Amino acid sequence: MKKDPSNGYEAIARDFIAYRSNSSIGVEAVRSWARTLGPEAVILDLGCGNGIPITRALYQDGYTLYGIDASPTLIASYREHFPDLTVACEPVESSKFFDRKFDGVVAWGLLFLFSESLQSETIHRISGILKPGGQFLFTSPKADCTWIDIMTSAESRSLGLDRYKDILASAGLTLIGKDTDEGDNFYYFAKKE
Repeated sequence: MKKDPSNGYEAIARDFIAYRSNSSIGVEAVRSWARTLGPEAVILDLGCGNGIPITRALYQDGYTLYGIDASPTLIASYREHFPDLTVACEPVESSKFFDRKFDGVVAWGLLFLFSESLQSETIHRISGILKPGGQFLFTSPKADCTWIDIMTSAESRSLGLDRYKDILASAGLTLIGKDTDEGDNFYYFAKKE
């Protein structure tokens, strides 16, 4: 059986759109992070979904945005909302990331969908597309744990704070901060030196 490149999100895309379109969870945390990048920042949103609410907030704040998601339904909705933005319908794990560098990369609700080895590989690849001084924001629980996603019924895996710090360091990134939002999502803020 061929693996679903959207990690189960294509099958539940309409439900996901309805859920995230009525949620502002994570918006203020991502906005605060983006402000540290400067007003001219170019940001890549990995696992961008339909762009609501994260891309919408950053777009309203005037940033230049790119997005990648593997769900055709989510990308179609993204293009309806943001026809002027650059977006690709492809798996993050095989993306060429538009063959460019970014000031910031955000992966909200994405990395923990991948295996441990793929999470590490993805973090290393992200480091390669960050400009010097560029920053990477991602969410994953602070604890090393696994759980079943309530929307996709797929297993998710957090590697935990200590393991993420080690992977970030091996990728040339420094963990510069952590935070938790109103939905109890745990944030990792990393910077490329």
